Amino acid sequence: MDKIRKRLNYILAALSVVIITACDAFAQIKAEKSAAIDLAGTWQFQTDSLDRGIAEKWYSTKLKEKVKLPGSMTTNGIGNDITVHTPWTGEIVDSSWFSQPQYAKYRRQGNIKIPFWLQPEKYYKGAAWYQKSVTIPASWKGELSELFIERSHWETTVWVDDVRIGMENSLGTAHVFQLKDLLTPGKHVITVRIDNRVKDFNVGMNSHSITDHTQTNWNGMVGTLQLRVRPKIYVSDLQLYPDIHAGLVRVKLKVNNPTGAKGMAQLNLSAISSRANARRLKTLVKDVVLNGKSVDLSLVYAMGSRPLLWNEFHPDLYRFAVNLKTTLNNLPDQQELLFGMREFKTRGTQFIMNDQLTFLRGTLDCASFPRTGYPPTDLASWLKSFSAIKHYGLNHVRFHSWCPPEAAFAAADQLGIYLQIECSSWASTDAVIGDGRPLDEYIYKESERMVKTYGNHPSFVMMTYGNEPSGKNHVTYLTKFVNFWKVKDTRRLYTTGAGWPVVDQSDYNNTPDPRIQRWGEGLNSILNGRKPSTTYDWSDIISKWKQPSVSHEIGQWCVYPDFKEMKKYTGILKPKNFEIFQDRLKENGMYMLADSFLMASGKLQVLCYKADIEAALRTPGFGGFQLLGLNDFPGQGTALVGVLDPFWEEKNYVTAVEYRRFCNAVVPLVRLPSMIYTTSEQLVAPIEVANFGGKALAGAKVSWTITKTDGTPSTMVNLIR
Repeated sequence: MDKIRKRLNYILAALSVVIITACDAFAQIKAEKSAAIDLAGTWQFQTDSLDRGIAEKWYSTKLKEKVKLPGSMTTNGIGNDITVHTPWTGEIVDSSWFSQPQYAKYRRQGNIKIPFWLQPEKYYKGAAWYQKSVTIPASWKGELSELFIERSHWETTVWVDDVRIGMENSLGTAHVFQLKDLLTPGKHVITVRIDNRVKDFNVGMNSHSITDHTQTNWNGMVGTLQLRVRPKIYVSDLQLYPDIHAGLVRVKLKVNNPTGAKGMAQLNLSAISSRANARRLKTLVKDVVLNGKSVDLSLVYAMGSRPLLWNEFHPDLYRFAVNLKTTLNNLPDQQELLFGMREFKTRGTQFIMNDQLTFLRGTLDCASFPRTGYPPTDLASWLKSFSAIKHYGLNHVRFHSWCPPEAAFAAADQLGIYLQIECSSWASTDAVIGDGRPLDEYIYKESERMVKTYGNHPSFVMMTYGNEPSGKNHVTYLTKFVNFWKVKDTRRLYTTGAGWPVVDQSDYNNTPDPRIQRWGEGLNSILNGRKPSTTYDWSDIISKWKQPSVSHEIGQWCVYPDFKEMKKYTGILKPKNFEIFQDRLKENGMYMLADSFLMASGKLQVLCYKADIEAALRTPGFGGFQLLGLNDFPGQGTALVGVLDPFWEEKNYVTAVEYRRFCNAVVPLVRLPSMIYTTSEQLVAPIEVANFGGKALAGAKVSWTITKTDGTPSTMVNLIR
C-alpha cells in the first residue's frame, strides 16, 4: 500500500511539473502575442527644477530615483515641504494668514497649517522626468505601436530611446503618442517629461482642472499606462448618432491606412443590448475600398422598430462592436463601445429626454479627491459618488471647469445621470478668453478632443467652454463657440459659459439669477428681506428668455466643520484647515459645542436648500438647478456647503430619505403666503405637484394633513379641501 501511495505521489508530482511548465509556456505565448504591454509599476524618476533635462539629454541617461505609477509625485512622497513661500496654483482672496498674529504659529516651519484648502504633504511645480525600460516581443516586428497615458498632468513630452516623439497637453483626455515602427523587438527606453506649470496657454489658476483649491496641481500619470500595437489598418474614429424616431444609428467612422497600401477591407457592425432578453439585431457588413491614407465612411445601422431608450429611469445601453477585416493586417482590428439610444433636446423653456419632459436636479463635481489629489480612473469610485447623488434625488452633475476620465462617463451611463462637461477652463482673475490669447485656440482643440473621446456616451448631454468667463471679447468668442458646436455635433446642448453670458444663440442658459439669496444682495434678498413664505418662484426672471434656464451654483449655505471627519483623511491631502478651526474653538472654550454647532448649522442649511430647490420646482417652465455642492468644496477658504462630506458620505444631520422629500422627480408642493399662523387665522394655500417622473400620475390619490410637532393631527386649524 505504501509503495502504491509513493508511486501515486510521484506521478502527481510529475503531472504538476508538466502542468506548471505548460502554464508557463502558455503565459509566454500569450505575452508574445499580446497587443499591449502594461507599464504600471516602478519607473526611474528625476525632478528638473532648473530645466536642464532637455539640454543635457536626460532621455539618453538613466534617471537616479524611483517612483510607482500610476501615481503622482505627491503619492510617491516626492516634492518640497510646505512653507509660507509655496508657489500655489490658485487665488488666495483672504491673505490674512500671511500677516495676522492669530495665524503666526501656523506659519512656523514644522507646524505649517493653511486654511485655504486641503493641504498636500509635498508640493512641486515644474518639470519632472519618468523613465522605463521595456522589452518588445518578436511578434511586434513591423507593427505600428503607440504609448497610451490615460491621464497626465499635464504637458507631456515623450522620447523613445533618443528620438523625440512629440508633446501633448490635454487636461481632459488621454495622451496618446504614435510610435510608428520605432519599437523594434528587443530592449527600449521610454522617457516622459511632465511639466505642470502654466505655460503657453492659461486656463486660469482657479480652474478645477489644475488648481490647488480642488484636485491639486499634481505632476504624474494615472489610469491605464500601456504600450499598444495597432493594426496597420484600423478604425481611428467612431462616432454614433442615434435617431430614436427612425430607429437607427448614423455611424461616422474613419479608417486609417498609414501605409497607403491599396486593397479591400470588410467592416462588420453590430449592436447588442445590455438586456439578456432583448431582440437580437442584425450585423451590418460593408466592403471598404482602401486607396490612400484614410477613408471616411457614413453608414446607417438599423436598431429595429422599438429600440430600448436611455434615460434617468431606464438607462438601457447597447454594446456597439466594430470588426475590420483585411488581408493587409497581421492583427485584427476589433473595437467595442457602449452607447444609448436617446435624444436630449429643448421644448420652449424646458428640457425633454426622448420627447418626455425632464427637470435637471444637479450638483457640481469640483474635482475634490482627498486621498490621491487626482481623479480616480476606476468605475467603482465613480459608481460610489454617483450613487450618492442619485440617492439624494438628483439626476444631473456639472463638472466645474474640468472633464472627468472615461470611468465617470461609464458610471453615469450605467446609473442614468445627465452630465454637463466643461473644457478645463475658468478664465478669470489671471486669465481671459476671446482676446486672441493662446487659450482661445486651446479651447477649440480641447473641446474637439473631448467630444471625439467621450461623445458616444449617452450621459454626455451638455457642454460649455468652462466657468464664469472674463475678457472684453468673451461674449463674441463664446457665441461663436456655441454656434460652431451646434452645427458640428447635435448629440448634446451647448451654452456659452457656466454663469454667463446669456445669449440667444445658446441652447440653454446657465445663470445665477434664480436663487433665494443672490450674490451681493445681503439683507435685501428673498431669504433676508421678506417674511417667510413659499409663494415666490422664478417666472419673472426667466420670462425674458426663450430657451431653458438652469440656475447656476445655487445654495452655498455653509456649516460648521465636522471634526469627526478628520480621521478619514488617510491620503496625501490633510485637513490642516480643520486643525486651525479646532484650535480656535478650544482657545475660546467652546470645543464642547462643536457637534452642536454642526447640527444647528446643518439643520439650517437643509432648510435653506429646501427653500431654494422648491422654488425652482414651483416655477412653471423652469429648466433646472445646479447646487454649488451636494458635498463639501474644500477650497476657496474651506467652503463646507454640502450635506455630504468630500468623500460623498453623510454628516448625519439629514438623511437621503429626508432630502428626497423636497428634491426628487416627483415632489408635492404648497404655496404658503405665510409660515406662521395664529389660531384665529385660516390657512388657504394651493397645493401643487412637480412631476418629472417620466409618466403622468393618472388616478393618483392626493391626501394631506397638518400635524403637531409630536406627529398628532392638529384640531386647531379649519381645513378647506
